[in-house]
Amino acid sequence: MKVTSAEFLKSAFKESDWPGDNKPEIAFLGRSNVGKSSLINSLLGVRGLARTSSTPGRTQALNFFTINKDFRFVDLPGFGYARVPRDVRVSWGEMVTSYLAKRRQLVLSIHIVDSRHEPTQQDLQLHEWLAVSSKPQLLVATKSDKLSNNELRKNLERIARALHDDSVIAYSAKTKRGIDELWRAIKSAIV
Repeated sequence: MKVTSAEFLKSAFKESDWPGDNKPEIAFLGRSNVGKSSLINSLLGVRGLARTSSTPGRTQALNFFTINKDFRFVDLPGFGYARVPRDVRVSWGEMVTSYLAKRRQLVLSIHIVDSRHEPTQQDLQLHEWLAVSSKPQLLVATKSDKLSNNELRKNLERIARALHDDSVIAYSAKTKRGIDELWRAIKSAIV
């Protein structure tokens, strides 16, 4: 897909702040520090649009980005970062769950895992919740450039087994591995 425009629209902490139109939305979700913002920036070919940081837990709101004036990417707060106060973690969880459960415009949830690590209990719960809730989802394993081809193959098999999902896309924000496959899935979701 050719990206002709990509712009930050707004950050939202509550439902009343969500955009009110009917543009389709693609949500990006996963653990803190899994590479959500880097994936978004590399997909769009725009450096720094989605805020990246080496410090986990930086994304604290739902961040909406308008793409080609036709659809939106939504960067959700990461889960599982222990140094964030408990009440903040709880409010993030409620905000994300509310968005995923209520948002009519949500056409695809991209569940991001780190290709180097075993999925966590929270990854398993998220994947199961999306499946039980009949929410369209796609599993993407980031940071694939950090593994040899043999290690990557083994880790993708392990992720697929753990999450009971054989359709894992290996992705690298650096090398753009998996970008065409991911855009195809996004394009078919927003049609």
